[in-house]
Amino acid sequence: MTVSAVSSATTATTTTSSSSSTSSSSSLTSSDFLSLLVSELQNQDPLNATSTTDFINQLTSYANFTQQQSINSNMSSLASSFSSLVTLNSVNYIGHTVEAKTDTSTLSNGSATFGYSLSSAASDVSISISDSSGNVVYTGTGTGNSGSNSFTWDGKDSSGNQLSDGGQYTISVTATDSAGNSVLNYTTVTGTVTGIDTSTSTPSLTVNGVAVSAANILGVTS
Repeated sequence: MTVSAVSSATTATTTTSSSSSTSSSSSLTSSDFLSLLVSELQNQDPLNATSTTDFINQLTSYANFTQQQSINSNMSSLASSFSSLVTLNSVNYIGHTVEAKTDTSTLSNGSATFGYSLSSAASDVSISISDSSGNVVYTGTGTGNSGSNSFTWDGKDSSGNQLSDGGQYTISVTATDSAGNSVLNYTTVTGTVTGIDTSTSTPSLTVNGVAVSAANILGVTS
């Protein structure tokens, strides 16, 4: 006879006595477990008593359950500590110029500089710049050297109109080799870290007015 086979009357009594604790917590406490075991021993059929093996299995199951709760609690504490450590390390970036994997930058002093990495030389490189609403404001071409390439946009749209500083713009790069295969690795921006955003579980750095994950920082240039 196992815990699940305790009579309905006993179950009702146990449920009533533990209702107050259940309402405040959905976890099985050691007191709840011991109450179930005592109820089982009191109400088991003398002619079909709980076997020693079943009893040991129940104790083992509870021990594993308690251990899992402890592990979950420790993991939560570890995650919180790690997040705090990442935040503290991110503070060191403030005031430094960094290169980061991202595709968005803020137009400042009439220009915005982007970078992109190619796995091999490209025979055709097309570049487009879009505003924060997704509207394409500029299209052009770029260099196709293997490795790092740089592109500085002068802040003018396709009609030659100078756009105002402060807007955020996103670059899109299409780079293909002579066989038409894409050779684009990623795009980057370079800028000064001016702050840290900790409003989410993963702290981010503010680079050129844009939030960038600390994990996407490729290097510090100054």
